[in-house]
Amino acid sequence: MSGISVAILGFVGMLVLIAVRMPVGLSMLVTGAAGYVYLSGWGPFLAYMKTNPYYQFANYTLSVIPLFVLMGAFAERSGLATALFRAGSAFVGHLRGGLAMAVIAACTGFGAICGSSVATTATFGRAALPEFARFRYDPGLATGTIAVGGTLGILIPPSVILVVYAISTEQNIAKLFMAAFVPGILAALFYCAVIAVVTRRDPKLAPQHEKASGAERMRSLMAVWPALLIALIVVGGIYGGVFTPTEGAAVGAVAMLVLGIAQRTLGWREIRQSLLQTAETSGMIFIILLGSEVFNAFLALSQLPTEAADWVSGLGLPPYAVVAVLLAFYIVLGAVMDELAMILLTLPVFFPIVTALEFGLPTDEVAIWFGILVLIVVGIGLTAPPIGLNVFVISAIAKEVPITRTYKGVLPFLVADVVRLALVVAFPSLALALVRWLT
Repeated sequence: MSGISVAILGFVGMLVLIAVRMPVGLSMLVTGAAGYVYLSGWGPFLAYMKTNPYYQFANYTLSVIPLFVLMGAFAERSGLATALFRAGSAFVGHLRGGLAMAVIAACTGFGAICGSSVATTATFGRAALPEFARFRYDPGLATGTIAVGGTLGILIPPSVILVVYAISTEQNIAKLFMAAFVPGILAALFYCAVIAVVTRRDPKLAPQHEKASGAERMRSLMAVWPALLIALIVVGGIYGGVFTPTEGAAVGAVAMLVLGIAQRTLGWREIRQSLLQTAETSGMIFIILLGSEVFNAFLALSQLPTEAADWVSGLGLPPYAVVAVLLAFYIVLGAVMDELAMILLTLPVFFPIVTALEFGLPTDEVAIWFGILVLIVVGIGLTAPPIGLNVFVISAIAKEVPITRTYKGVLPFLVADVVRLALVVAFPSLALALVRWLT
């Protein structure tokens, strides 16, 4: 059997293992190990496993992942999400659809601290759903807004997904964070525009309520400004070159811990829960990284990435048409598969294809631009039917809301996401302008 045939069989086998509920990282590890042994034998495989996993996890850059996860865990346990939501509500809650816009604004601020989409969705599900119910918002609009707002957890830097992409493709993490900023802010603006349009067309979806007083607005600001200052210091320090992403994550985690203790929102119980949450999340990510490393080594032996790149180049399609096809495939795959595993699984095949195409940009800028495009389609996959992980998360919290109503609430936001994706594809400078300006 040829290497290409073995690789295709490996893909099928891995998807079957995932379908029968084997953990994603273990599925990739088992399939990759079997394929590696088939192509090279036990001796080379054991020699590979003796050294490569150690050097992979001894990589200093990887320490940024648990540090950012810990920073987000401290923020979540200290009640920052609730404070951000109340602040947003105090300023825009009286507008038509203002409570939903407040969720988007709060998710944007929380995304600058927490790099996890699922954590952002779950946190704001608990914080905002009671308020939506109190002001008689349509349940589908409420859950749909929280689901898409959760994607801002990975779109607004720092983002765990971007860190993994940077490590996998050997790109600069700080530059990727810079590139994600404008598309992330565009996402928040587009989501607010969608809320304004749908609530204007059907005012019953979002009844208005009284405007907050100046004193209430000031109190809400006083509750969130220290945490937002920490986020500004971390992200601004990384952008400005004051410290590396890993150092920035460490500064953010320690500062968030000190702030939580000073405000008496973090006790020993919350600190312990944050550490456990960080260990569990980091362990899951590292197992997926190990599985993907072995699976990618198997693919390299099979020559599938090289053959695929040569085949696509030989088709003679325009570069942007190739990117469009790859992104469409990502959207379909992202709707049924874990986003981290999807990226690690496809990058060995897709990344050489994209970087070999001519877009009139330097190769390093193409790599950064493609990373942002992947990040956007991952966000789409988190809310798109038939799965949409964020939809399942919010449905588990809002059990009384049928999941079909949540999907209906998400659909207008998906249209905005596709428009935003098309804009970033057509105008790479939306992602690259900040990188060029600051470096």
